[in-house]
Amino acid sequence: MTVDGSGTDGARDSDRDRVRYEQGMAVRREVLGDAHVDRAIARTDEVTADFQDLITRYAWGEIWSRPGLDRRTRSVITLAILATLHHDDELAMHVRAARRNGLDQAEISEVLLQVAIYAGVPAANRAFAIAQRVLREEKDA
Repeated sequence: MTVDGSGTDGARDSDRDRVRYEQGMAVRREVLGDAHVDRAIARTDEVTADFQDLITRYAWGEIWSRPGLDRRTRSVITLAILATLHHDDELAMHVRAARRNGLDQAEISEVLLQVAIYAGVPAANRAFAIAQRVLREEKDA
């Protein structure tokens, strides 16, 4: 018997995990693009397999799949947090994702201006440089 008394067994949990993984992979591909996800999967080994499973099921299958916020809003939040925490590689990836989710350059700039006020000018300065590089690459492609 589970904590909630439902009697859920391991098989049902496994089915739920599989569904969450499949949903997460679909959302992950839609937001990040097939090329990015394929590269991440190709680099997966025994060291990173559990982590890849975790982020696919929980970040993408649970959080990004929730109905409470649309993907544009989730992108805005993600950009602000990543810029604030100086997670530069993830920020670059999510600038691309934000564009895929419908944000334009002006909206991305607005997010980073907000970061400047609430997280500091150095954080925003670094984030603007990353966004500028990614958006320039997008134009040149």
